[in-house]
Amino acid sequence: MTLTQLKYFLAVVDNKLNISLAAENSNTSQPGISKQIKLLEQELGAYVFVRKGKKLTAITPFGNEVILYARKIFQNVNNISLLGEQITSVDAGILTIATTNAQARYILPEVIQAFKLDYPKVKLELKLGSSLQIKEMVQSNEVDIAIATDLLDLTEELVLLPAYHWFNAIIAPLDHAIKKDFKNLTINRLAKEPLVTYAFSVNPETSFSETFRNAGLEPNVVFAARDADIIKTYVKMGMGIGIVSGMAYECDDHEDFAAISGEKIFPKCTAWFGFRRGMLLTNYVISFINLFAPHISPRLIVKAAEANNQSDINKILGSIELPVKGGCDQIQT
Repeated sequence: MTLTQLKYFLAVVDNKLNISLAAENSNTSQPGISKQIKLLEQELGAYVFVRKGKKLTAITPFGNEVILYARKIFQNVNNISLLGEQITSVDAGILTIATTNAQARYILPEVIQAFKLDYPKVKLELKLGSSLQIKEMVQSNEVDIAIATDLLDLTEELVLLPAYHWFNAIIAPLDHAIKKDFKNLTINRLAKEPLVTYAFSVNPETSFSETFRNAGLEPNVVFAARDADIIKTYVKMGMGIGIVSGMAYECDDHEDFAAISGEKIFPKCTAWFGFRRGMLLTNYVISFINLFAPHISPRLIVKAAEANNQSDINKILGSIELPVKGGCDQIQT
């Protein structure tokens, strides 16, 4: 078995089983990739792909196991390269981060500003996407770090550290009739209004949808967007009541909106910081994690990285009280 065989195997996986595209992105030929995969299967004594004629249609259960081990192998190869680089340049490198618009807009600027003062030679690359897109970036090995709420099904790929809790904020135009009900706002009252919220919130498996479903109600979502600033624009136009992450409610917003914390209606959410299992933790990686989650010390970060599974990580960090990021103090509670 060779690294080339595993490399081309992962290339086909990452290109959605399209050998032609995998060959193009790997700067090689389609027959060359097909030959290496055939040699890999012969050596392993089992198929890694399901075929229909010459077309690859799926990954076998055995193939999925091989993917996990192959990615670990290439993570270690990358770590060896980084070790060599550290000899001549300890505080330089590239850190690729997948995150959401909200994290990039409201949380990361202060972290990145402080980080760049300490590590000016480290290049940061932000890749923005939905939770689903972030998962795909992690699984295709495109990023080193992921920061989002919905990462708990990536424990095979990532070491997950809890960063903070957050609640939704409920916002309305200053002259809206619902303002008088804010003190005792209920899910039933909210369900009577047209709602403006995140596009991902309308999925049936989200806590937003589940909250209404558990109350036997159907939310009347009239407009959905990926970005909180867009949501606020349409709430200001009078399209409906807005539901955004609390961190997206800034102090200047009280000039345009009445707002209340949604913590009594919607469950709290947890933002997670994930880094790839087996990743070499350079000083600048540990520093970035600690800046984002200062309640987790460098010693605990290293200890979590050495843990065998997410359950052990949760035990290591179980006594830590997470901060709550709920937006500007103008939000009522």
